[in-house]
Amino acid sequence: MPENSKKMTNLRQVSRPLVVVLAYDGLCTFEFGVGVEIFGLPRPELGDEWYRFAVAGSDDGELRATGGIRILTDGGLDLLESADLIVVPGWRGMDAPVPAALCEALRRANARGCQLLSICSGVFVLAASGLLNGRKATTHWRYIEALKARYPAIGVVEDVLYQDEGDILTSAGSAAGIDLCLHVVRRDYGMETANSVARRLVIPPHRDGSQPQQLSRPVAQLRESQRLGQLFDFLHNHLSVSHSVDSLARRVGMSQRTFLRRFQAATGTTPARWLLNERLLRAKDYLESSRLSIDSIAEQTGFGQAATLRHHFRQQFALSPAQYRKQFARPPR
Repeated sequence: MPENSKKMTNLRQVSRPLVVVLAYDGLCTFEFGVGVEIFGLPRPELGDEWYRFAVAGSDDGELRATGGIRILTDGGLDLLESADLIVVPGWRGMDAPVPAALCEALRRANARGCQLLSICSGVFVLAASGLLNGRKATTHWRYIEALKARYPAIGVVEDVLYQDEGDILTSAGSAAGIDLCLHVVRRDYGMETANSVARRLVIPPHRDGSQPQQLSRPVAQLRESQRLGQLFDFLHNHLSVSHSVDSLARRVGMSQRTFLRRFQAATGTTPARWLLNERLLRAKDYLESSRLSIDSIAEQTGFGQAATLRHHFRQQFALSPAQYRKQFARPPR
């Protein structure tokens, strides 16, 4: 299983956690918008416990973003002092120096327990602060070699959508930032809430962080895409049932060889690995939101026995199901 989600923290341990998105002159508009869209929009359908949100300017004077946009902020770097999560959008350039004051503010925030999240080239801001030394991180495939060359103390992970180190999270290029931000929502508020946010965005609710950035065939033919989409819906509704490659291939009317190739192209992983990940996510959701026994959760998520669930859960998350429930169970509303 991938290592990029073993260390976990949960902002729900804080009442109405504050998310602060950085803004600076030369800001990458799309990545900034991702942070605003996921964390900054009011979500009355989710109650009163949603994130608080602010934009912090790291530069004095007018802040310009790509596309001729001008940014007004809620304050300066002082906002980072009370943040629970700081989002660092794409930086203004690999060769652009990162101000010492910004690096120091990020170090202070992280030292007191604030989580840091970078999108795309925003990783160069975290790298300049020294907080990624000895840690794993990723970025857009175009910047991988530059990141490795300039910051050899970072364990650069080359072909994943995002890397979760617990208190520091990094994503690949632009759209992978959406996946990472949804991963944070899923971790903090559970799968049901993350799915609700994804529905408003009209995007798939989950792409595993270990999925490759570049797929050899990222877009399936229309008929194949429809068939696989129907298969994913079927599997989500039948996670408790045992599935074989042969049975799944027959369901979509493909040979086993063709099915495996198409599935890999669409998801970046194998059917077995995809099923395991979805079952673990469902188990997490049950642990957070229900009082079902571990045995019952194991049965309903397709693991069969509690021992099998415990093995895979601990291997993936470095916690037992019982420990996870004790840490992250949501109080009933």
